[in-house]
Amino acid sequence: MKLRVVWDATAPPAADATEGAMRIGVYICTANPGNGGGPNLESVALYAANLPQVETVRSLGVLPKLDPEALADDIADNDLDRIVIAGDSPGFFKPAFTRAMSLAGREPEEVRLASFREHGTGGERATERAKAIAACAVYGVPFTLAARPSDTKWTSAALVIGGGIAGIQAALEIADGGKKVYLVERTGTIGGHMAMFDKTFPTLDCAACILTPKMVAVGQHEMIDLLSYSEVESISGLPGSYRVTVLRHARRVDEDACVACSICSDVCPVRVPSEFDAGIAERKAIYIPFPQAVPNAYLVDEASCTWVQTNGQKCGVCAKKCPKECIDLDARGDVLQLEVGSVIVATGYETLDASRLDRYGYGVHPNVLTALEFERLTNASGPTGGKIVTKTLKHNKRKKVDEWVFDPEGESPRSVAIIHCVGSRDTNYNAYCSRVCCMYSLKFAHLVKEKLPDAACYEFYIDMRAFGKGYEAFFERIQDEGTFIIRGRSATVTAHDEQMFIKGEDILSDSVVEFPVDMVLLAVGLVPAERSDELARMLGIPRDDYGWFTEADYNGDPTGTERGGVFVAGVCQGPKDIPDTVAQASAVAARALEGAMTGRGLQSLASLSLTDIEARARSLVPASQEAE
Repeated sequence: MKLRVVWDATAPPAADATEGAMRIGVYICTANPGNGGGPNLESVALYAANLPQVETVRSLGVLPKLDPEALADDIADNDLDRIVIAGDSPGFFKPAFTRAMSLAGREPEEVRLASFREHGTGGERATERAKAIAACAVYGVPFTLAARPSDTKWTSAALVIGGGIAGIQAALEIADGGKKVYLVERTGTIGGHMAMFDKTFPTLDCAACILTPKMVAVGQHEMIDLLSYSEVESISGLPGSYRVTVLRHARRVDEDACVACSICSDVCPVRVPSEFDAGIAERKAIYIPFPQAVPNAYLVDEASCTWVQTNGQKCGVCAKKCPKECIDLDARGDVLQLEVGSVIVATGYETLDASRLDRYGYGVHPNVLTALEFERLTNASGPTGGKIVTKTLKHNKRKKVDEWVFDPEGESPRSVAIIHCVGSRDTNYNAYCSRVCCMYSLKFAHLVKEKLPDAACYEFYIDMRAFGKGYEAFFERIQDEGTFIIRGRSATVTAHDEQMFIKGEDILSDSVVEFPVDMVLLAVGLVPAERSDELARMLGIPRDDYGWFTEADYNGDPTGTERGGVFVAGVCQGPKDIPDTVAQASAVAARALEGAMTGRGLQSLASLSLTDIEARARSLVPASQEAE
C-alpha cells in the first residue's frame, strides 16, 4: 500500500490548532477514475491540510489496496483520534479504516466519510464543493446541516418539462393541490414511452389502462395548461421567480376545433416512418400520434408536409377536405412568457442506437429488433394487431423498391432469442446498468410464450437483476413457462441461407452454444434524452459522467438539484422502472407544493460559498459534540 503524504505534522500547524485538541487524519481515495470532470483532489488535499486539528493528509489514489495493519501504524505514528475518508465513494474503503483504528487502539466510530458523490460534486464548482464536504467531515458536522441556503419568496405556479409518466404524475398532484401547472411536451401528445408499451412488469397489467386515464385527467384539469408540441427556449431569474420562454411550434391544426375524424390523414399522400410505432409502421404528414393521444387532435409534420416544403406551391389537399375547416397550413408558432416558482425536469430517456453494435446485425438482418420495436409489434394497437410475426419482403410501388415490412398475415417465428445488456454494463458504450432491461426481457419472453406456445424462447443474460417487489417471483415464473435461460454474453448474430444463427457462451455449462433463430430481440439500454445538455445549461444544473441530471444529495435529497426550486423526476436522473418513477414524481410534487403553499422556499445551494459553509460548520461544532 502506497501512502503519498500531502501534509503531515512536521509542517506548520493550522492557525487555530490547540494543544490537547482532537488529532485528525484525512485520507483521500477514489473508487472511480472518472472522466476528468470531478474535483481537483490535489487542491482538496492542500485545503484539508490547513483545517484545524488536521495532523496529516494522505492521497491514496484510485482503488488503493489498503492494508489495515499499515494504516494502523500510520494512525499510531501520527497519534490520530479521528479519520476522515474523502472521495467519490468513501464507504467502499471504510471497513479497512475501521479495522485499522481498532488495531491502533482508537475508537472505530471516529471514522468519518466525506462523500463527494453523495453530495453532488459535478460541474464547474466541483472542487469547491469537495472542499466544503471535507471541511464538514473534519468538523464532525453533517454537510446537509452546514450547507443550508437561506429562504426566499416563492411564486406558486410550477413548470413541468416533459409529458411522460413522471411529468404527468407530478403535474396532476400539484394541480390537485390547487396550484397552477404548465406542462411542456415537445411532441404532439403526452404519454412518453409508457404509451408505447403493451404490458408492465411484473404484474403484466395493460400499460394503456394505467396511463390513459391520467393523460385524460391532465387534458381536462383546469389547473394545468398543457403546452404540447412545444419546447423551453430559455430560463432566467432566481429560485421562486423563474422567467421561462416557451416556443410553441405550429400544429397547423386547431386542437380545439379538431374532432380527430381522420379525413385529413386519409387523403394525405405522404407516408413517413411513425415515431410512436418505433419506425416499424408508417404515418402520414398530417397525423395523430396514436388514437388515445392528448390533446386528441391532428398535427402537421412540417418536415414531411409537401405544402410546407414547397412554400404552398403543391398539395394542401388536407385543408381542402377538412369538414371543420380547422387546418391552417400557413400557421406560425408563437412564444409564451411564463413566471413560475418551481421547475420540474422530467425529460425521460432515449434508447441506445443498436446499429452501433455491429455484432448483432441490427439494420442488416431484418428480424433483429430493438425493445421498443417489439413493444409495438406485440401491442394490440400496433401494425399487426398484436400478432408476433417475422418481416415479409414486399415491393413498394410508390418507392419502386423492395422492403421488409410487418404483415399481419406474415409467418410467426419458431424460435426467438432475447439478448440482455445491449450497450449497458459495457465500457465501450455505457458502463452503467440500465435497470429495466432484465425485467422487460423477461416480459418479452412471457409474451412470446403466451402468443406462440410452440415457439422456443432463449434469454441470454449476464446477471439477472430482479431487484424490485415481485421481480424475483416473475423471473421464476418465466423459467417455469419454458423459456431457456442462458447465462453468458451472446457473441454474434449471423445469417446463412436466409437463416439467422446466434452464437454465445453458456458459462454455467462452460461451453459455446450456437443455434438457429427466426427473431432476435435486443434489450437496448437507456441513454439521456435529446437536448439534455442544453437544458442543463439553461437551468445551471450539472450532469454526471453519462449525461444524466445530477441530484443535490444522492441519499438525503435525490429529487433536488444545485438550483433552488429545480427538481428532477424519473429517468432523466438515471435509469429506473415505472414504480420508482411515479414515486419520485410524487415526491417532487410535494416539494413544489411546499413552496407554493407557504410562499417561501430555499435559494440555490450554489449560492453558498466555501467560506459560508465552513463558517456554519464551525458554528455547529459545539452542538454536534454535545450530541456525541
